[in-house]
Amino acid sequence: MFHAYRSSLHRRLRTIHQLYREAVETMDVEQVNYVERDGVLPIAFSLVHQAVIEDASRALAGGPAAIFDDEWAARMDLALPTDGKAETVSTMMSQRIGDYDAFGEFQQRVFTLTERFIADIDTASLPEVIVSPPYPEALVHTFSARLAGPNGITRADAIESWIVQHALRHLGEIEHARSLVGLGGMTS
Repeated sequence: MFHAYRSSLHRRLRTIHQLYREAVETMDVEQVNYVERDGVLPIAFSLVHQAVIEDASRALAGGPAAIFDDEWAARMDLALPTDGKAETVSTMMSQRIGDYDAFGEFQQRVFTLTERFIADIDTASLPEVIVSPPYPEALVHTFSARLAGPNGITRADAIESWIVQHALRHLGEIEHARSLVGLGGMTS
């Protein structure tokens, strides 16, 4: 049963990653950094936030260590070298990507590491609880805490919510924001 789940999870993740790659390939840095108006985050925020969070979440779920660091932030020439999770919208309005090619390289490396992790994951480890209640303040109101069973957040819950659901959420933001810069959506 878990082998079929792993196969489905791997296919879903590859598809999500392909949509992100397509988004990056069909936008330029000006479109990504465009600000429609105050309170509407630039696409740069969604792209950076998703990739950096996926990188960290993969490690927290038992996969390869995160690669995002000050060197990567400098290579990408990020206006704000942070995932933005603990920041306000007004702060993250300033997120910009200076080196779009470096961002694409970082994103690709993160996606490759995550896809390999999922393809090779020991399915017997999926029901293992990796975060038990009571949850720290940073997790209390998250999607993963809300879907967790009574014993806590399992490895499968973490992968589904911290990586898959999170990526889909921000992909939706990107698809909407693409219309603000004159581009169409990528799915129907």
